[in-house]
Amino acid sequence: MAFELHPRLAAGGFELGRLGGCRLLLKNNALFPWLLLVPEVDGIEDLHQLEPDQYLEVMAAVRQVSEFVASYFQPEKLNVACIGNQVRQMHLHIVGRSSDDPAWPGTVWAYDGKRDYTDEENNSIRAAARLFLGLP
Repeated sequence: MAFELHPRLAAGGFELGRLGGCRLLLKNNALFPWLLLVPEVDGIEDLHQLEPDQYLEVMAAVRQVSEFVASYFQPEKLNVACIGNQVRQMHLHIVGRSSDDPAWPGTVWAYDGKRDYTDEENNSIRAAARLFLGLP
């Protein structure tokens, strides 16, 4: 059976490519530099459930995406989380935070505000991510 991205994850942003056995998504909220890594595994919700080699591959992807977010968006702080309370399919949030963002110091997923990316912003981020991360 082929891997299927949860519909809620698919609807919330743009797919940027594949990295380290994961789908890389840009959350469609320009208020925060917010990317998701979704390991292409079925029936696994938490990091400790991954096979050791898969775990290392996913963590390497987290590091690469974190380096991209830090370099491209230049936030003050990076938040990385594997929560999955609402969407049980394993996914990791990599979010750049700054003291001047509208949700600071609260959580981004509890913040009601949203601004969709423009096509130009989306295309710029997509091109930069592909170049930085070596995505096809």
